[in-house]
Amino acid sequence: MELNGRNVLVVGLARSGLAVARFLTERGARVTVTDQASEHILQSFLEDARRLGVRLELGGHREETFAAAELIVISPGVPHTIGPLVRARQRGAAVMGEVELAARFIYAPIVAVSGTNGKTTTTELLGRMLASSGRRVFVGGNIGNPLIEIAGRDAELDAVVAEISSFQLDTIERFRPHVAVLLNISPDHLDRYPSVAAYADSKGRLFSNQQADDFAVCNGADPLVMAQSEGIRSRRLDFYSRPPADGGPAPGAIITPRQIVLTVPGLVDGRIDLGRTTLIGPHNRENIAAAALAALACGGSLEGVQRALDAFQSLAHRLEPVGTVDGVEFFNDSKATNVDAVIRALECFERPVVLIMGGRNKGYDFAPLHAAVQRRVKRLIVMGEAREQILAALGQAPADGSETAADMDQAVRRARAVARPGEAVLLSPACSSFDMFANYAERGEAFRRAVGGLA
Repeated sequence: MELNGRNVLVVGLARSGLAVARFLTERGARVTVTDQASEHILQSFLEDARRLGVRLELGGHREETFAAAELIVISPGVPHTIGPLVRARQRGAAVMGEVELAARFIYAPIVAVSGTNGKTTTTELLGRMLASSGRRVFVGGNIGNPLIEIAGRDAELDAVVAEISSFQLDTIERFRPHVAVLLNISPDHLDRYPSVAAYADSKGRLFSNQQADDFAVCNGADPLVMAQSEGIRSRRLDFYSRPPADGGPAPGAIITPRQIVLTVPGLVDGRIDLGRTTLIGPHNRENIAAAALAALACGGSLEGVQRALDAFQSLAHRLEPVGTVDGVEFFNDSKATNVDAVIRALECFERPVVLIMGGRNKGYDFAPLHAAVQRRVKRLIVMGEAREQILAALGQAPADGSETAADMDQAVRRARAVARPGEAVLLSPACSSFDMFANYAERGEAFRRAVGGLA
């Protein structure tokens, strides 16, 4: 793909957009970056952008700039349906996402991980499994290191492992992962997609360019995943929390609380011991199974898979233990920004839980949480924009009722007041953070500080 001398527009600055602009300028493109946000909000990126010599248009999109571009590259957070992009496509302009651009300059096998929940843990674990097997690997994508950073620099690598979001899949054309992992599909981002079906179809695009010599690692117990994997050309490796009731195809992995049995003819016949892992809960056992199958499909060894699993620690903001105060354990699950993630978190606890929820609703019905809250939660504390919606759906479910809090400090103090030794306090919001925080990480750090203030 020739970029030298082309007039290229990058939509969205931030980290991904800046990485794309750097990649393009290194290859001789004439680059303009446009962003709806103001210069004040984007201050931390401006110095690097200006050093690149790119043209900046901030605080809004100019129709004439889109019209003049020969190529338009979209950052992951930019909806591909905004008016200027729709009209640019209608005029015949080439429009692609950062992942699609990067993939055209990556020659190492790509292992792509998607799903509603568990993507980051699975991606990080998979990368370490390959590294522990002696493979040279880059880990990036939606995980924090944009995929474009390794584009054209992967000659010495054995694999590129990438977390891929539905937003990134919306703009792929030729993107073809050698191994595609689809962990699960549950309602999410309904503030951006018109329906769950549309969201699921976006996830299914992960398999669209695969061929017979590629692999698809799929959750065999998830009906939406199975529907998206019907008729795919790649070799499917399924993982199950129990053997399929109908017999089904020979599964890739059967998960039990103590071990994962891997059986793939011509690839692996062995077991993974779960006795030493710190990753808790049924959902993490699914993540482990998926990562192991993908690593083995990409040249990893069973020994390397086991070594990496034994050494792996829980990631920040994902059921992360952040302290114990007077016998009460506090867990930061700020990354749980949808209903299914909270259900999965609650499944990890046999003891009573004081649950802190709330933030900005992404279009969810909170009612599906009712049974899990009734079964596991002692008291519910809600905050943020969605607090009244959550109370309406779940307020009667906890044994000791529900209450509201004005901010994170108050929520943590109130949780501590009702929790007893041996019980747990869990921040698992089921909402985005954008009503009160810049992102889920900032929310999680606020929780950590509030817990620290109790000691």
